Parts: sequence; structure tokens; C-alpha cells
Amino acid sequence: MTIYFSALIQGILWGIMGMGLYISFRILRFTDLTSEASFTIGAAASVMFASQGMHPILVLVVSILFGMLAGLVTGLLTTLFDIPDLLASIITMTGLYSVNLRIMGRPNASYRGSETIYSLIASWIEDINYQRLFIGLLISLILILALQFFFRTDLGQAMIATGDNPKMAQSIGIKTKSMTCLALMIANGLIALAGALISQDNSFTDISMGTGTVVIALASIVIGELLLSKQVTLFVRLISIVLGAIIYRLILVFVLQLGLNPNDFKLISALVLAVFLALPKFRYFLPHSLQRKGQA
Repeated sequence: MTIYFSALIQGILWGIMGMGLYISFRILRFTDLTSEASFTIGAAASVMFASQGMHPILVLVVSILFGMLAGLVTGLLTTLFDIPDLLASIITMTGLYSVNLRIMGRPNASYRGSETIYSLIASWIEDINYQRLFIGLLISLILILALQFFFRTDLGQAMIATGDNPKMAQSIGIKTKSMTCLALMIANGLIALAGALISQDNSFTDISMGTGTVVIALASIVIGELLLSKQVTLFVRLISIVLGAIIYRLILVFVLQLGLNPNDFKLISALVLAVFLALPKFRYFLPHSLQRKGQA
């Protein structure tokens, strides 16, 4: 059962990335592939500053700032130069690969001998698994409450309006370009935080660890949406994203426990996401198909 408990903990941390991607994909309606690079830049900044003896909380703050800068670059490319969102994010993602290598100085790095966020509570929670669980739940709860509060403010509502209808938002005086940049900064800041936490949880950072992370975050969102009805509060929706990430990780662990090749992990991840994306279609098709058979 230890492996499933570990998957639950990892799911909570991946849920933080899901929240970040929810802002760009669902609220802003922006196809942002910067996420893969901002995830890695958060992990790279984390391992670099941790190895230099920076306080673990400051390490997380700096990682968030690095991710926000990545989001700002994509935002400026698309708002100032009218580069399509997908292409702008690909440009940023490609450039950040070299930046991440510069930050780390090598393709991978370890936290050996460095303090992490988990070290702060080691004196009163001895079990490493419970340390991981506590940190994951605490940070997720703080972020959910903070996002719920933010999106109730005028600034947050302006951001939502920008995603819903940019032309209408612009007509009522909302600076949609600024809102786009700000939303991408917040989204990628959260994703970088997830990268930092997951790299600390794994005790190492690798230059390719961001590859395929968009699939995991999207799966968290999709599974979370399948758990809920459409009319729910943002607070409940954000919780559902974390639950979706947990379910997704548990499913992957279960599938791998069946004896499949671990090298197929990315393929399995993509297939699981495809299944959950197709579920709403099946739920619509099945009753109508049975109804047609009954009429025949």
C-alpha cells in the first residue's frame, strides 16, 4: 500500500500544476505550452538555490518568480507582437530549455546535503511520508483559498471577463493585454511552484522532467470536471482538480502494478487522458444508442 500512499501524495502536488493550467486553459482560454518549461524552471531554480543554502521558503518564492517571468515572456510575445498563443508558448518553451540548463549547470542535480521545505517540519513530523502529505495539503489549501479570494476581486473578475469575451471586456475598459500577461504569470508561477515541490519530493531535478507534464495537468482538470456538475463554485472546482490529480496518479500506479513496462509510462498517461476525454461522448452516445434500439 506504500506505493499507493506515495501516489496520493504526488497527486496532491500535481494538483497544484493542474490549478495553474486551469487558469490558462479554462479561465483565460489560452493554449499555453510554456507550462512544461515553467515546471522545469521552477525545479531548476529550486535545486540551485537550495544547494546554495537559501531558506526553503525563499527557495519556493524564487521558483514562483522564475515561473512568472516565463509566463510574462509568453504574454508579451502574444500581446505585443500578435504571435498566436500556441506558437508564442512554443517559442518560450524552446528558449527556456537552454535557460534551464544554464540555471542548473548540468542536465540533472540532486538535493543531497540541501535543506528542503520538508526539512522544516522534520523535527515534529518524523515520518517522511507524513511530512510530504502535510506540506502538500497545506500548500494546496492555501492556494485554493488564495485563488478563490483573488477571483472574487475586481481584478480577478476582469481576468475572467478577458477569457470569456476579450472584445466585450475591452469595450468596458478592461485592459485585456495586461490581463492576459497577468493570468499567464499567475498560472506559470503556480506551475513552477509545483515543479519545485515535486523535484524536492523526488530529491532531484532533471532537465527533461517537464516533458509530458501538460498531459498530467490536463488529466487532473478533466477528471475533476467529470466528478462535478457544471454549476459549482470555484472553490469546489479547484478541490476537484486536486482530487482529479490524485485519481489519475492512482490509476497509473494500478496499471503499472499489472506488470506493464515502466518505459511505457508516457504512453499509458496519454491513453488514460484520452479515455477520460472520451467519457462524456460515451455517456451521451450510450443512452441515445439504447433509445434507438428500444424504438426499433
